[in-house]
Amino acid sequence: MKDALFSPLTIAGISHHTASVADMEDVRFMDEKAFLTRAGEWFKGAVLLQTCNRIEVIVHGSADLLASFLEKEGRPGWQMWENYDALSHLLDLAAGLDSMVIGEDQILGQLRKALSQAEESSVADTLITLCINKAIHAGSEARRMSGINRGAVSIGSAAVLLAEDRLGTLAGRHILVLGSGEMGVLVTQALAAKQLSAIYVANRTFGRAQRLAEKVDGTAVLMNDLYRYLSMSDVVICCTAAPHPVIKSDELNEALKVRTWPLDHSKRPLIIVDIAQPRDVEETVADIPGVCLFTIDDLRKVNDDTTQFRKEAAEQVRSYLDSELVHFIRLYNRKAADEVLASLYSWAEQIRTRERDRALSRLSCCDERMKEVTDDLSRVITRKLLTDVTLSIRACAERGEMELAKELVGAITRGEMICSRRFD
Repeated sequence: MKDALFSPLTIAGISHHTASVADMEDVRFMDEKAFLTRAGEWFKGAVLLQTCNRIEVIVHGSADLLASFLEKEGRPGWQMWENYDALSHLLDLAAGLDSMVIGEDQILGQLRKALSQAEESSVADTLITLCINKAIHAGSEARRMSGINRGAVSIGSAAVLLAEDRLGTLAGRHILVLGSGEMGVLVTQALAAKQLSAIYVANRTFGRAQRLAEKVDGTAVLMNDLYRYLSMSDVVICCTAAPHPVIKSDELNEALKVRTWPLDHSKRPLIIVDIAQPRDVEETVADIPGVCLFTIDDLRKVNDDTTQFRKEAAEQVRSYLDSELVHFIRLYNRKAADEVLASLYSWAEQIRTRERDRALSRLSCCDERMKEVTDDLSRVITRKLLTDVTLSIRACAERGEMELAKELVGAITRGEMICSRRFD
């Protein structure tokens, strides 16, 4: 089969498609290093990807084995992708087609971090490393050729884009996110890649603010300190579920009295984007000098302008990924063939060293120079004798003809008969 994989790859996932943030919190692995260590005892390679919107376990192993492992971990019921489908899902993931915000860039950094953690835990074998790096490369190329990561397609990401457009850049800015629900998660996710000086997260429940802040290396803020942090921020994005305004005009005006430029004493600008329904900010806040207040109505055009573009870009990305998947399978199988080739080369090395030593024992006055020449000669002959069969085995692997590749090795190393009907 042309789409078969030479060695099994499986992905188990839970994401925003089928689970709420709260549901994902229940199955999240709190100690990632300990989890990877346990996974390393079951699989040849493993990677754990955990974000605000998904948890993915990627292993060099079978679906049955991964299901058994997760059940033993007390986390059954995951969606599974095997072999060909696993590679396809990994490409979709890296390209941002499976993200809550289509085409978002953060997933690439999250994949790099997940691979780095696996490498630190010594559970990233060559196939797992190949898969993650190939997916990252394809995801980057998909964005470059389609521009799918431009603009915004949600109210949360539109709020971030509006603030960025207003200020020119968010790099070096201080941002306060008010609310840590689903929209707060989306907003902080969109902010995380903006090279901010600080992200503050405020919420009525301080524990939830802490959990969200930790995910983006931010700072959780007590609601009692809200106005102090408002005066320190350049942008405030509000997205609570409160039934009444949280930011009030009089209190904010008082807090901003100390917010002036040092030389001309004019008010430093403060951008507030209120995407809550009902509103988090009193309408009269817009009358405070230096404050620019935007609401959902102001964001609709930003969102409308980019939604259609990303839909068209996603079609372009899908076409690219379909062609890239063919190359991915061949690359994966070629690398997977190394396991079969390792047994061939181990067999050849044993014969080489044995016959080299026999030859040297028959020579009189054998000095170090002669030993080096004899060793080099035997290595070169062995390598050249194996060149053609190595190419044949890799070609079989690339085509997914696993049994034929194994039969070739068996025929050479153990004199077994080749039962496969053809070699082309």
